[in-house]
Amino acid sequence: MHIGLQIPSFKYPGGKAAIRPKLKEIVTTAEEGGFYSLWVMDHYYQIKGLFDEDYTDPMLEAYSTLGYFAGLTEKIWLGVLVTGVIYRHPAVLMKMVNTVDILAGGRTYFGIGAAWYEGEARGNGIPYPTTSERFEQLEDCLQLAKALWAGDQTSFEGKHFSAPAITNNPRPITTPHPRIMIGGTGPKKTLRMVAQYADACNIGDWVGDENMQKALDTLKAHCENFNRDYDTVEKTSLCTVNLSGDDTPAGVISRINELSQMGFTHAIFNMPDVFKITPLETFATEIMPAVGEI
Repeated sequence: MHIGLQIPSFKYPGGKAAIRPKLKEIVTTAEEGGFYSLWVMDHYYQIKGLFDEDYTDPMLEAYSTLGYFAGLTEKIWLGVLVTGVIYRHPAVLMKMVNTVDILAGGRTYFGIGAAWYEGEARGNGIPYPTTSERFEQLEDCLQLAKALWAGDQTSFEGKHFSAPAITNNPRPITTPHPRIMIGGTGPKKTLRMVAQYADACNIGDWVGDENMQKALDTLKAHCENFNRDYDTVEKTSLCTVNLSGDDTPAGVISRINELSQMGFTHAIFNMPDVFKITPLETFATEIMPAVGEI
């Protein structure tokens, strides 16, 4: 079982001046502790209510932050969980993903989704299309990524985006390309696109175990429809653990075992107390050794 860390909050003791050094401490501790992956959200507002924060609390731009992480690390995989397709033209987004992959030396996920935070988009003056149009944009973006990464230059015309002469120089280092991960559980569109285009899925545990398992079963059916080996899709989950609160190492180990039994191979955790660093050390010394052979 791979273990990942998502950093969804930048509200640290010491205010904005503390963000850079605290992130450096978190990131380097995670890499030294053996975490497999490191993620940030793609938001411009904080999610209201997350860890008792408000939408006006600190939030960093995702790909700029990953560029900083790339310079701090050598082994840990990096990604955005997940990029909102509405926020950037796909041609620009592909250049950003390629750039992070180059700077990271080839250890990048391309996490992507249809976006959901309507208030954030409208508050920033960003168009927020209908659900069906956002999913069409998502498929355009996935098709463009596949076409671009197949060569050095391509011409793309989708339903909503075009790129008449998009280039791929420098090409990503990750082979054959950054790992495409689609977030969500939508049975008709999201999971179908995972089977058709992606290397990984991401399913949040807030939907409940029954729905998590149902999503994996639906994904398997889509893979069969595309004659794709279900086992070639990396199954990632997203959970929240607070080791300064009610959660315990034994409880986390039990949860990881449950996720493994469902078929997940990569468990990613939010930690509201991560700035204390101790939770990362607990994962490294107590949790990851216990689940490494699952």
